[in-house]
Amino acid sequence: MDQKLKQYRESINNIDAALVFMLAERFKVTQAVGEYKAENNLPPADPSREQEQISRLRQLASDANLDPEFSEKFLRFIIDEVIRHHEQIREESA
Repeated sequence: MDQKLKQYRESINNIDAALVFMLAERFKVTQAVGEYKAENNLPPADPSREQEQISRLRQLASDANLDPEFSEKFLRFIIDEVIRHHEQIREESA
């Protein structure tokens, strides 16, 4: 394999590993949020918070020269998973 391509792929692998660990940390925190919401009878979803996060992430993406549409799709996927987990936590605590 070409050395330059190998270097690029090693960088991609490192970035992917960092993303996975960062997502794991994020989901640990959102798990705690889900438990807090269930204990305090709060709804699993918070549309206003979600919109704030999407707007914030779109701006960050734009600042970083990343497609805001892509970043929104990525965050929407994460938010949907978090809500699904919060709904499960709520059902299990009922």
